[in-house]
Amino acid sequence: MALALALVVTIITVVSLVLFAWHPWWFPISIAAEARAVDHQFAITFLITGVIFVLAQLGLAFLIWRNRDRGDARPAAYILGNSKLEASWTLLAAVIFLGLSFMGYRLWATTQFTGAAPGALKIEVWGEQYAWHFHYPGPDGRFGATRVELIDDTSGNELGLDRKNDPDAKDDIVTDELAVPVNHPVELILRSKDVTHSLFIRELRFKQDLVPGMEIPVHFTATRLGDYEIACAELCGMGHFGMRSVLHVMTEEDYQKWLTAQTTGQ
Repeated sequence: MALALALVVTIITVVSLVLFAWHPWWFPISIAAEARAVDHQFAITFLITGVIFVLAQLGLAFLIWRNRDRGDARPAAYILGNSKLEASWTLLAAVIFLGLSFMGYRLWATTQFTGAAPGALKIEVWGEQYAWHFHYPGPDGRFGATRVELIDDTSGNELGLDRKNDPDAKDDIVTDELAVPVNHPVELILRSKDVTHSLFIRELRFKQDLVPGMEIPVHFTATRLGDYEIACAELCGMGHFGMRSVLHVMTEEDYQKWLTAQTTGQ
């Protein structure tokens, strides 16, 4: 029985190692420099913890085999333990954990606290049950103010813009899809109209909550053309599953054409 158990543990370890090397299930493509940094951090963490996992499992299999019942009626022996060895691996585990945490903190702080590059395209992202709204400033580069009393989804004024009296709002664009030019820094200003939502774009390795009453800036630079799903990653109600949109990463020329087309009906 012990030999069978040791064999099972070894097989599970080897299969896990093969799946890691082959990785048939893995992340989707990364489309930003920030996303590649996240992938690099994940790979380091996975490699270190993977080595520890393999050594621990093979050690477990070896001990099961070595201490198996040999049928010679030997009595069980009590082992007091080795305090120095236990202290050593506890210290080593703490060093590895704190080191990986520090590396991850630096990466997180770089994306959260450094701010967008100069000249970044600013876009407001509004979440509500159960839709996304993307607010672009017009040629003046200024966002129109949001007035709560003017918010009316039925008339298409989801953000309460006063286009008649607010000069900053006259040329603003509000869409239900997000478009950005490739290789251009972008700053998103996240806001919520009702409950907490979470903007999730997996190809950017990007997930950030939208908290009612707060403006949360985040930034990225998309480096690959294409269309990518935007999802809400925070359970926000019965219709949460359908709170989706699309990120379009376009050439500068196509982006300007798209922006011009959005002005119709604003």
